[in-house]
Amino acid sequence: MDESWEKDRNVTARLAGVLWDMDGTLLDSEKLWDVAVRELAREHGHEMTDAIRHALIGASGPNALRIMFTGLGIEPTPDSLRAAGEFLERRVTELMTGPIPWRPGAKDALAMVRAAGLASALVTNTKRSLTEFGLDTLGRDFFDVSVCGDEVAHGKPEPDVYLRAAELLGLDPEQCVAVEDSPTGTRAAQAAGCAVVVVPCEIPVPHAPGRVFRDSLIGLTVAELENALRLRD
Repeated sequence: MDESWEKDRNVTARLAGVLWDMDGTLLDSEKLWDVAVRELAREHGHEMTDAIRHALIGASGPNALRIMFTGLGIEPTPDSLRAAGEFLERRVTELMTGPIPWRPGAKDALAMVRAAGLASALVTNTKRSLTEFGLDTLGRDFFDVSVCGDEVAHGKPEPDVYLRAAELLGLDPEQCVAVEDSPTGTRAAQAAGCAVVVVPCEIPVPHAPGRVFRDSLIGLTVAELENALRLRD
């Protein structure tokens, strides 16, 4: 028997689940967050710089606020952080009410994974109350489980959300491919042991071993997901 065929067969047998980031990966929702965080900066008498804005992409809520306050020179008191979090939730809720634009190819990619019989999870740093708006657009039937940043001890770039998603699916993270758009999310997925397909959205993601890059999700195939596992190993 050809050894390369046997290796491919083993990789195919190992692929069991796909773990999807939401903002910037499946939905073009980073632009909504951009509106909200820039308005929040103005509430504090500052203009958001692109450098600070880019540092926020993919970060969990508490981490994002700390990055923003530090970058803009705002004192991060408990009261100011709480008020900022409430402002963002209120404003993003307003912006997410109604359909949210999809990223190119995302809906077909979700359907492809479902048709292939693979497990599927939504894995996001966004808090549950806001993620539900995203799920209204995405469709809950595409996912077996969803895990949000406020449901684990530490959000991305820590691996907690990915480890929890794999656990809920009954899978080893090494059986899973994560699909991400940001450096923060990519680090989290790799730290959990997942293979990663990276589809950058708002900011570049550095090339590194174990990362497979695509320009979009258009035409994504099971074979490419399997290849991501093979390259990780």
